[in-house]
Amino acid sequence: MNSIIKNTFSAATILGIFSLLGLGLTSFTFHKTETKIQENERLALLTNLKAVIPESLYDNDIVNDTLEVTDLNQDSTKPAVIYRARKKGEPVAAIMTVVTPFGYSGNITLLVAVKTDGTLTGVRTIAHRETPGLGDKIEIERSDWISSFDGKSLDNPSDTQWAVKRDSGYFDQLTGATITPRAVVGAVKNALLYFKHNQARIFSTTESTPEGGN
Repeated sequence: MNSIIKNTFSAATILGIFSLLGLGLTSFTFHKTETKIQENERLALLTNLKAVIPESLYDNDIVNDTLEVTDLNQDSTKPAVIYRARKKGEPVAAIMTVVTPFGYSGNITLLVAVKTDGTLTGVRTIAHRETPGLGDKIEIERSDWISSFDGKSLDNPSDTQWAVKRDSGYFDQLTGATITPRAVVGAVKNALLYFKHNQARIFSTTESTPEGGN
């Protein structure tokens, strides 16, 4: 009887040790994987930010110099992140995370970079569900259409020209797709207007702070 109890106890002990080892290994693997995922996401974000604003224009850590606002994307329930570029402490540009719900297949998310003089340094599409071969040409990897915003402002083209050519505007539509570029043009113009009216608030603090609109 004592032998049976001893054997049962030994088996239970061994099983418990293996369970603890398995739990520890799983926890360690999860932690390492989570850290790697977060680092990959940070690098992907930094790559996108570098695509819309030259590194030579700023010297701060724009990934961490951010502001969250709730009045940029009126049709979104989530706060929008604005990345702030500075050089020697002075404001240089804001990179806004802009979401438009008016894409052909739903939301389109953009990074829109605007210098303090109101000029665009770049726009990139970072998320969408548009039709492959048609609407997906808003991606820089698919066509250079998105580059047509470079150097533009609210004055260039004029207010009435901030539209696709089918709507008597300045910007080309995509072959076989008008709804998608129309949505992007409208979103970029709205971002420029937002920046024009909120520039002081955007750069009013060096801290990362959630903030609502007035």
